[in-house]
Amino acid sequence: MAEVKIAAEPRTEFGKGAARRVRRAHQVPAVIYGHGADPQHVTVPGHELLLALRTANVLISLQLDGKTALVIPKAVQRDPLRGTIEHVDLLSVKSGEKVTVEIPVQTEGELAVGGNLLEHVLNTLPVEAEATHIPTAVTVSIEGLEAGASILAKDITLPKGSTLAIDEDAVVIQVVSAQAEAADEAGDEDAEGTEDAAAEA
Repeated sequence: MAEVKIAAEPRTEFGKGAARRVRRAHQVPAVIYGHGADPQHVTVPGHELLLALRTANVLISLQLDGKTALVIPKAVQRDPLRGTIEHVDLLSVKSGEKVTVEIPVQTEGELAVGGNLLEHVLNTLPVEAEATHIPTAVTVSIEGLEAGASILAKDITLPKGSTLAIDEDAVVIQVVSAQAEAADEAGDEDAEGTEDAAAEA
């Protein structure tokens, strides 16, 4: 995976007022932690960070005080209305170090002809991988699958160097019948109607 270089600056002011000033300057408050060191408070350019975070589990080469630190984003807080980044936690990593991350699950192919629906039980798959070789995603073939079929975590081929960090029998994807889905929804509506009638009585 490619590294993204971002320049950071130490942050010495704290509190909501200070955070607002940082964001008005198009910067994002961030905290670097890991390896038993004290948390380090910094600010990073908002636009560059936003672009970097378009890649899941992106590896960031943070330029700070003339030194370079490798980090990956672990927690990102966004404004619920505007979608802008409010704060980010960055985990310090080293080359060769193993980390546990969640990688997106993508599908390819077409389900069997008929009323079949694809259900993602898990949108991401927890795996352990080298910090500098984190997969961007895993791709699963659903070609020809029919209702009742399911894909377990152990059925997914992981990139070299990655191992599952979840029960291997966990269901990741399953195929359900469209008719069964409709019947379940109708049953739910009938149950709601019965409850309403009982309440009115």
